[in-house]
Parts: sequence; C-alpha cells; structure tokens
Amino acid sequence: MTQPRFDQSGKGSNPGPVTSAEESFGSKLVRRWEGSLFLCVGLDAQADRLPSGLSHLGPEEGLFEFNRGIIEATAPYAAAFKPNLAFYEQSGPPGLTALRRTGDWLRSRHPQIPILIDAKRGDLASTNEAYATAVFSYYGADATTVQPFLGAESLAPFLNRADKGVFVLCRTSNPGGGELQNLSVGPAAEPLYLHIARLAAGPEWNRQGNVGLVAGATYPQELGLIREAAPGLPLLIPGIGTQGGDLEAVLTNGLDADGAGVLINASRSIIYASSGPDWASAAGLEAARLATALREGRDRVMEARRKYT
Repeated sequence: MTQPRFDQSGKGSNPGPVTSAEESFGSKLVRRWEGSLFLCVGLDAQADRLPSGLSHLGPEEGLFEFNRGIIEATAPYAAAFKPNLAFYEQSGPPGLTALRRTGDWLRSRHPQIPILIDAKRGDLASTNEAYATAVFSYYGADATTVQPFLGAESLAPFLNRADKGVFVLCRTSNPGGGELQNLSVGPAAEPLYLHIARLAAGPEWNRQGNVGLVAGATYPQELGLIREAAPGLPLLIPGIGTQGGDLEAVLTNGLDADGAGVLINASRSIIYASSGPDWASAAGLEAARLATALREGRDRVMEARRKYT
C-alpha cells in the first residue's frame, strides 16, 4: 500500500518537521495504517460503570486498572487510543490522575500506538496555549480535538505543534449538529462544515501538515463531501457501534485514495462489551471483530474502486 501522508494543501505532502525527540503523531499513525489498523478505541471510562471486580477500588485506581485491562486486551487491534477528557474530569483529581497514569502506561507499554485526547478545546490564543500545554505536555497526548469557531489565530498554539495531531470538529455525529454545521456560508453558499473542511486543508491552518477533521459516521454522504474537500487529511470518525453508523458507507465515503486516512472510533461498544468478570477479554473480542470488519471492508472498497477506474 502506498504510504498515506498528511499534507498542507489537502492534496498530499510530507508531514511538517518533528519538533521533539519523540516520534510524531503523523508518523505513528501512518505505521498503524500500514499494518491495516484503522480502529480507534475510545477510553471513555466512567467510575460508576466499572465492573464489579473493580468496584471496591477508588476512582483513581479503578479507572486506571480498567483502562489498563482494556488497553492490554485491545492493543493488537488499535490504530489509536482516545480517552475523552470529560469522563475523567467528572471524577475530579482522582480521575485526572488516572488519565495521566493511563497515558504513562500506554507510552511505556505500547509507545507505537498514538494517544488522542478528546478535549474539544477552543478559546482565545492565550487560553489555548494553556490548554495545549495541558493536553500535550502534562497528559502526554500525541493528538487532540479542537473547536474551530474562533479561527486559525486562536488555534495557533495547537496548529504550531508539528509533532502533534490536531483534529478540527467539522460534521459531528449528533443529530443536532446540523443546526449550525449545515448553515450556508461564504460566496459559494456551501454548508459551514464544508467551509471548515476547506480551511482545515488549506495552507493557513495546515501549514505544519498536522491537521485532521472530525466527521461523524452517522452522516456518510456529508463524509464523502468532506473527503472531496480535504482529500489528504486524516478523518477521525465517531458514530460506529452504539450510535449505529454504517461501516461500509463510512469506508466508501471516508477512505482516501490510498485506502487509509481514517480513524474509526468505537468506545462504549468495546469497553462495555461485558460488565462481568470477562470484561477485558470481551473488549478484546469486540475490538478484534471491528478491526477485521474494517480491514475487510477497506479491501472491498478499494477493489470496487479499481474496477471502476
């Protein structure tokens, strides 16, 4: 398979220079894609949903032990792990400590698998500088999610980090997202989500070649338009599993020209596959099933493309 690339124009270029001694997010992700791995495992652990075997532990130890079990069971099938910051914040300092310990564990045990912290940050540049420092330096994330509505200037603390991935919210998977995201904007009177996709793929936002987009699996037609507008950007695609997104439609519309370019996220359907003593092995089985379905679905889509080109 031709190596997928991040780009600055949406049409293909090499990643920006790495600014730290560690391997960049883009490099880690490409190597996972080369291994036909496209599954992003969402670590949306909640202290009040821990299996009975961990319920005697406090929030910090319980969340960490749960994450560790999920990670070890699903690592062979994961292109990335994605903790959602909110699920740790709700437990206060113990939850945040559990998140940091989870990141430390991942980097020590599976340094080849990128960590994407789903934080959806977005504020003035000075505030975003603090957000970026927290996500990338304190928690050690390789990538994060951001809000686009304050523009490129506000996102500079994230966009300037060539070694880190920055996934911009574009067309979200929730039913109410279209209330704003489908509004017609600009001279072309195109939907706002497409305008965001073009900005994210353009040289002002993606000058370091480290930008991706969040596009929901529940809107596959919009996903296809986003892929057309940003052919070289990686897409983080939530909505498979519990939210019911159609896997074949997502791959048909979301894969890039090289048969990669996607991170298909599943959270609850994996981590809560069982609440019994087999919770970790059940998570591993569900991750294996999804990873196989993604690989086989990718192969079908690419074979169909070859037949019609």
